[in-house]
Amino acid sequence: MMKTPDQQSPPASDDDVVGERVRIFDTTLRDGEQAPGFSMDRRAKLRMAQQLEALGVDVLEAGFPQASPDDFAAVAQIAGALKATTVCALARCQDGDIDSAARALQAARHSRIHLFLSTSPLHREHKLGMSKSQVLETAVRAIERARGLCHEVEFSAEDALRTEPDFLAEVFSAAVAAGASTLNAPDTVGYTTPTEIVELFEYLRRHIVGAERVVFSSHCHDDLGMAVANSLAAVSAGARQVECTINGIGERAGNAALEEVVMALKVRAPHFGVDTRIDTRQLYPTSRLLTELTGQAVPRNKAIVGANAFAHESGIHQHGMLKHRGTYEIMRPQDVGIAETKLVMGKHSGRAALRQRLQAMGHTPDDDALDDIFSRFKTLADHGRELHDEDLEALALGHDPHAGGPWQLVQLHASSHLGGSASASVKLAHDDGHEVGEAAIGDGPVDAVLRAIERATGTPLALTRFQIDALGEGADAQGHAQLSARHAARDWRGHGSSTDIVEAAALAALVIVNRIERQSTLNPLTDKRPSMAARTDAHGRAHKETTA
Repeated sequence: MMKTPDQQSPPASDDDVVGERVRIFDTTLRDGEQAPGFSMDRRAKLRMAQQLEALGVDVLEAGFPQASPDDFAAVAQIAGALKATTVCALARCQDGDIDSAARALQAARHSRIHLFLSTSPLHREHKLGMSKSQVLETAVRAIERARGLCHEVEFSAEDALRTEPDFLAEVFSAAVAAGASTLNAPDTVGYTTPTEIVELFEYLRRHIVGAERVVFSSHCHDDLGMAVANSLAAVSAGARQVECTINGIGERAGNAALEEVVMALKVRAPHFGVDTRIDTRQLYPTSRLLTELTGQAVPRNKAIVGANAFAHESGIHQHGMLKHRGTYEIMRPQDVGIAETKLVMGKHSGRAALRQRLQAMGHTPDDDALDDIFSRFKTLADHGRELHDEDLEALALGHDPHAGGPWQLVQLHASSHLGGSASASVKLAHDDGHEVGEAAIGDGPVDAVLRAIERATGTPLALTRFQIDALGEGADAQGHAQLSARHAARDWRGHGSSTDIVEAAALAALVIVNRIERQSTLNPLTDKRPSMAARTDAHGRAHKETTA
């Protein structure tokens, strides 16, 4: 039997939702997830929902129950799992949608049905085939029905920013009278500008009957790149709910990015005079979880959560950062859940940053030695690649960080089996003249080949990151593999390129193994690996060796 609101916890009072706190309405799992490339299964949606609750979102739009049985099941599962966050379900102003949303939300501690109906002349004529009076009647009837089936109702006037302001105010006034507690004026097609959205929200607050009893909400799309700016403009004009998504995912060009809206309100708090209840330290972990679940990477230059958001390569910027963080950063990386600022060592880096990084690694060259290291550093960096700690250490020790060997890949074979494990075999040649062959199985061909290389070289690697990027287009495009692995309490990186991504991964792994072995020759006391003759695999079998 469907629970009615009085059988659940009481709804929030007006004092809880109206004031100088901006409510964050997250629609990552609805508007975001319906965008091409971002679909998630039910288990992934639940993981994301639990993280969004940890982040502190006020309202989580879990999906559109009437869209499919799986969407219904996902909303129902999330509704039963969340404890503090209001769980919201989307519905058209149709009885079937409303009843489906109510059933899906039955287990929610606090529920909201989000009704939407187009109001613009374009949509009324070409999408709905309705007159103004029919739109009004449909909206009121739907709100009254939904109000008896959940704790609160939100009403969205789809394409509000292209709707006649007087008619929009009329529809919203009727929605308030029917029982809606949140009014959303979405920029459905990302058409408006900050000035226009301010004018509209100020107009609505003056002309809607009962405006003082509801929360005004902004939902902006990014078709012209202004979703965040328009959302912030709406806040300045009185909106106290912002609808947004993690990483800005959503239909077409996306939605307002939650992390950007939240940090703008936090960093510029004296300007906006409002706050959110978001735990900003969870922003980066939440962004990374979404990337993991969807397989869609965040651009390096993405604000707040991109790899370059707190990274500095320019020597001028690095010098300023070493003097005072505030010279080039307006927020701390720790505030969004990133461990620290990165001074990236590249061709634009200066001597001060290089000296600081070497000192952090335990190297204290005098001025003459630093001159030599800096000269060789610039030569390498001019090839256009970021240099990592192991590169800098090799420079400090007088070695070539790009030296090949001692291991070279001679042969590689990998195969995978549908529904089962994968296998790989490798033959490696060592600079001292011997060859080693090994085989292994793994969860996939890349995993199998990495295990085979570990066995052949006797160098255990705990993989922490694996990324493949296409270099070019077409079937013959090269794949560029980037690996990060942990060995002997240190992080190591390697990269390799090939038209075969398994070979690219193998080459990247050998870069790491070779750097580890070269480093061990510089400090033999740190080399804990068994000798070649004594190496055995996990099953106690001697490695297969042949002499070249």
